[in-house]
Amino acid sequence: MTERPHRPRRPASLDPAQADRIAGGADPALRLRAAHATAQAVLRRGHESDVDVETVDRLVRLVETEGLEVVASLWADSDAASLPGALWRLYVLREWIRRTPVEVTARYALGAQRAEVDDAVAGVPTPPTPQEVAALADAVLAGAVTADLDVALDRAAAFYRVVGTGTALDADLHDAPHGPEAAHATRSAANLVRTGEELRDAARRARAGTLE
Repeated sequence: MTERPHRPRRPASLDPAQADRIAGGADPALRLRAAHATAQAVLRRGHESDVDVETVDRLVRLVETEGLEVVASLWADSDAASLPGALWRLYVLREWIRRTPVEVTARYALGAQRAEVDDAVAGVPTPPTPQEVAALADAVLAGAVTADLDVALDRAAAFYRVVGTGTALDADLHDAPHGPEAAHATRSAANLVRTGEELRDAARRARAGTLE
């Protein structure tokens, strides 16, 4: 992918549920082929023997350089149990943290008190800072595109589950009223946990060599 001079305007804020609603292109068959081809190209470039730090950094910052809508048009509609679908969820995680680092960090810190096993797998320092959470997202993506995809997916899956747990606890602590606000918090927590489960399944497929 190359820099586009007239990039579509990015939304002001983002969470994984919003990202899933971004529409793809018009032709499903073409989108499917393009999704798999571009996802495989990212991994091939990252695994080349002569890959350097600058190239890895560009791969990690793909959404920043190309624009969220451009990457979404390729990958957002992909099945969660596919390579483009798994990579999309990793990039969405990094973008979400990049845009709302304090909020994500607070939810993670709260969820880590309950989801201790997932916290250990994610590998975020305790207590986490926004900088450390952002560094985790970069490390996960760098690992996914250059080294052990399954390990990166497991770490991201654990992170999503911890933040989902924290989102649910945050609603309880603030005594969110019944109605739209409570329903939104419940849906958000459930979506985050579900994404974590999808990534855990993708990690299993990656280890088995069936994530394509």
